[in-house]
Order: sequence, then structure tokens, then C-alpha cells
Amino acid sequence: MFDFFLIFCAVFISISSQYHPLSQEYIAWINRNQTNWKAGRNFNVSEWSKVKNMASGAWKNPTTIPPFNRQYSILKANIPEHFDARRKWPKCQSINHIWDQSHCGSCWAVSAASTMSDRICIHSNQTLQYYISPEDLLSCCWECGKGCLGGGIPRAWWYWETYGIVIYSCRPYSLPPCEHHFNKFESRPHCDDLRLNTPICLRKCYNSSLDYQSSLTYGGRVQQFTSEEEIQFEIMQNGPVEGAIDIFDDFFNYKSGVYIRTSDKYIGGHAIEILGWGIENKIEYWLCSNSWNSDWGDGGYFRILRGHNHCGIEDQVFASLPRI
Repeated sequence: MFDFFLIFCAVFISISSQYHPLSQEYIAWINRNQTNWKAGRNFNVSEWSKVKNMASGAWKNPTTIPPFNRQYSILKANIPEHFDARRKWPKCQSINHIWDQSHCGSCWAVSAASTMSDRICIHSNQTLQYYISPEDLLSCCWECGKGCLGGGIPRAWWYWETYGIVIYSCRPYSLPPCEHHFNKFESRPHCDDLRLNTPICLRKCYNSSLDYQSSLTYGGRVQQFTSEEEIQFEIMQNGPVEGAIDIFDDFFNYKSGVYIRTSDKYIGGHAIEILGWGIENKIEYWLCSNSWNSDWGDGGYFRILRGHNHCGIEDQVFASLPRI
């Protein structure tokens, strides 16, 4: 059984509290007081209550899953300074895809489905290019949590192993991309205008020409990776992994560089995908993709301090191998 507890899902610190988290003053303060990363306007101040909900989807779990027992430490010498899954497996289109979870705390399902899609492509020698349906996982895994109100990462992978998840063409993501961001594409509906509930679980494909049972994919046993070297070696061998970070209010303003938090204002837990790692200006980092569409951050990606479990990024990392 999994025993869940909820964290709400995505010197300088006391001074920063005088500013609104999305204000230009706060952004200027961040940039003035550190040089590791650049902050910029991603959201309007008026969107704050909605923005916080975007980072309230990951339930961190004191898991009973046994850690992977491979002796990664002896392989440390073989781990390169830089690694990017997009370059390692260039034919896998899914690795380059940035999702939009819409106005729903579905990061746990979207990041899981994204990682599963990548691994299916990788372990089919880059031949299977279909996406896993985040909606099938979000709506049908009642054991995972509460749909758009959040869920647990290891449970998502357990569900893939136990019940399977269909491909995207069977059950596309019905929650529309929406305008999270500041002064961007007005053709998208504003997230504030959407009142979205968790989609209904349907054991059939939206496309009547497809069969639900035939569209199911399955994973193997879920495994947790509990050290920097384990995570690195797993990504090198088997592809991206799903993780979670503790979100503080400065993170919403990330634009580029290596994120090291400047705030103590904790917002919640947010699921992300870890694609690789590197070093910039002598700072070791993880390369991650987010699910707030490609307008946010560095084209939808971000880098965060590596090797110090910064914002909890190294304590909730899970994945499994696809059954192909």
C-alpha cells in the first residue's frame, strides 16, 4: 500500500516578501540579487490565484517502493559532464514535445505520460512514435489521487504496469491549451476563463475506428532512483525520468540559467520530467521540461541545481521500462 501525504502541486529571503510574486518589482529584485538565473515576466499579477493551482498537482509519497539496487557508484566514472536525451535519441519526437496541462493540476499525469512516451520510443529503437494519453491516466486512475486536484507519481507508474494506459489517438487530452502567460498568443483562451473539471473516465476511444483494449500500453515494475548517480545512469540507459520539485514563488518568473531559489515562500509540489544534466558557470544542473506550454521559461524547459536535492528534485524520481 502507498501512504500518501499531500504537498500542493510548483539574508535575501525576508526582504523579498515585500513584493508580489508576479510583480515587476519582484522580478527586478531577483535579477539584482543573484546572477545564476534570469527572471522575467511570465504571468500577470491578476492571475496569481490561478497560477498557484498550476503548481498544486504532485503528491509526494513516503514510498514503499524498494530503491533500484544497481551499484551505480562504480559507474560514476562513465557518466559524462553533459547529457541531453534530445540529442541521444534525436528521432524520438516526444522528447522534444512541451505539454500544456491547461487549467488543471494534472502535472503528475502529464509528466508521467510524457516520460512513458519517450521510453516507448527509445526502447523500440526510435521506431514507435505515438504518445501515451495523459487523459486516460488522469481520469481513470482513482487510486492515483484526485485528478485535476493532484495525484501521486509512483501510483501513476503502478497504474501503467497494472491496468495499462491507451495511446493519445485513442483518448486525446480534452483540456484545451490556455493562455497562462503574459502578453502572448491571444488566440488561446485565457486560463482564467476556463472552469475545468477532471475528465470522465471512458473505457473507449474517442475515435470510433480505434479499439480501447488494443490501444493499451503497459509498463514494467516501477522503480525509484534515489541518488544523483542513479538518476544519471538511468537516464543514460533508459531515457527520461519523472520527478517532482517543491515550488517557491520565485520559480514562476524563471526565464533562463540555473535555478537556485531565492525565496522561502513555499507554494506546493509539481511534477516534471528530467531529460539530462550539465554544468554552467561551474554550477551543476538538471535539465527538465515543464508542462506550462512553450511560452514559459526557456522554451518550456528549465535547469535547476543538481546534486544537493535542491527543492526536493532528487527525492521523488520514478520510472519503469515499457513492455513492447
